[in-house]
Amino acid sequence: MNKEFLNVIVTDDDENTLIFFKNIFKELKISIKVQCLHHGNELMKYLNNAEALVPEIVFIKYKIPGKSSIECIEEIRANLKFNNMVVAVYSDQISENEIEELFVKGGNIYMKKPDTFESLKKVLTEVITINWQYHTSGLNKENFILKV
Repeated sequence: MNKEFLNVIVTDDDENTLIFFKNIFKELKISIKVQCLHHGNELMKYLNNAEALVPEIVFIKYKIPGKSSIECIEEIRANLKFNNMVVAVYSDQISENEIEELFVKGGNIYMKKPDTFESLKKVLTEVITINWQYHTSGLNKENFILKV
């Protein structure tokens, strides 16, 4: 399974954050196709469309309008079509209990959203690089859990 690019979806209601993610992904040496969505309902509508390309990784803001990030994760994990998809949730600050709930429900990655563009770039580079290694090597993603 050797693909030339990663398909990535970023779901956030803040347009500036979406622009930051897109700009960071453009700078990486890994080819990434990014789709930006604005709320949980839009994410699930896209993913449940039979024509939709299943992304390798989905980044979801923890406090997203519409369906919550937890509801999205539950719906994603209930569908076998998304078994190989990595779900990364990010937030400014949430409790350890909320982070634990994300992992229990099926989230793979929790990112504390950094305050600066450079810090965000470092964290996203790490997440994408690790994901790319799993993607291109065929390693089992079921136990792929990371907190950054």
